[in-house]
Amino acid sequence: MSEKSHASLVAEQFGPRAAAYVASAVHSQGEDLEALTAVVAGYARARVLDLGCGGGHVSFRVAPHVGEVVAYDLSRDMLDAVAGAAAERKLGNVVTQQGMVEKLPFPAASFDFVFSRFSAHHWQDFSAALAEARRVLKPSGRAVFMDAFSPGPPLLDTFIQTVEMLRDPSHVRDYSRSEWEQALQRAGFKLGAFVQRRLRLDFPVWIARMNTPAVRADAIRSLEAEMPADVVRHFAIEGDGSFMLDTMSLEALPV
Repeated sequence: MSEKSHASLVAEQFGPRAAAYVASAVHSQGEDLEALTAVVAGYARARVLDLGCGGGHVSFRVAPHVGEVVAYDLSRDMLDAVAGAAAERKLGNVVTQQGMVEKLPFPAASFDFVFSRFSAHHWQDFSAALAEARRVLKPSGRAVFMDAFSPGPPLLDTFIQTVEMLRDPSHVRDYSRSEWEQALQRAGFKLGAFVQRRLRLDFPVWIARMNTPAVRADAIRSLEAEMPADVVRHFAIEGDGSFMLDTMSLEALPV
């Protein structure tokens, strides 16, 4: 039996795929990224934390408009790829730092903005990470969390959690809207705007980006083929396995 930690599993999953995530079309575009430009407009001296930065696309998008962006991630390989891409784009105000989201190495109230995109579903301790995000955010600051989210009903929830973990065993949970809102309030935030979107995942590309073993990719396809109409309809499952993922952006303000 494996004795690896969840943190080592995350690093193992994403380190070898850092370049793929920096180059990923799914991660490098989207209405949620475009909206962040409006959030930071007029804050030319602001300091931003990109929490669980992954391929760095939040950092790249907001860096031209603010004073400094700290791209923070567990994977050293991912951070090296982000630093290289930032240098190529001449974004000298993007700095990288490695660590866990559950224990941030920053003083309290040290960021004007905390942004996190497609990272929270990998966090081992969701509540602790949100509490840390609140701690490092200035009283006048603003946080925006962007991620896949569970549609709620148990059948739909079980399906999405299962296919996510079959693809990537470092997956923890796509939280529902109510789970997000309750956790943010416990962490000391008040809720701001909630925007729901849908994202089409091209199955062959989605699987290839994580290099999912064929046996698990086949398991996902087998599961999709057996699902009742409610699941097929909600996720718009296509013949090749491609489907629609529920995503959200949720703004949170310090209480």
